[in-house]
Amino acid sequence: MQLLLISGIAFAIAAVAFALQNNTPVTVALALWQFNGSLALVLIMALGLGALIMAFLSSPAAIRGQWAASRLRRQVADLERQVSEQQTRNHELVAELARLSPTPDAGDGDGATNKPYVGLRSILAGETDDLARPPPDIR
Repeated sequence: MQLLLISGIAFAIAAVAFALQNNTPVTVALALWQFNGSLALVLIMALGLGALIMAFLSSPAAIRGQWAASRLRRQVADLERQVSEQQTRNHELVAELARLSPTPDAGDGDGATNKPYVGLRSILAGETDDLARPPPDIR
């Protein structure tokens, strides 16, 4: 804020010095219109008119940029909301999966684990535990 004030005062001092140094009278003629004034006044009016034309020409692009930025901010907010909903849903599904899946070491109460399957050899041999004896030597 102070920098803006200081630069404004410096610009005003420069404009006054410019006006004092260029005070010769000039006549500006445009078609049927004529204007008599000091050179500094004519130059400052030309500068102001140029700034006004530039503002009118650049304002549609600035407005479009503001609309696009606003639209993108809304889109980012919507996507962040969707991400948080998906994360919540993911946590719910992981919790449900943990609740529904059987524990891998669920035994019959004596601390021993059940085998997920029984091999054909143990069924035919009538054995209950394949690890009780080594496999036969096949040659």
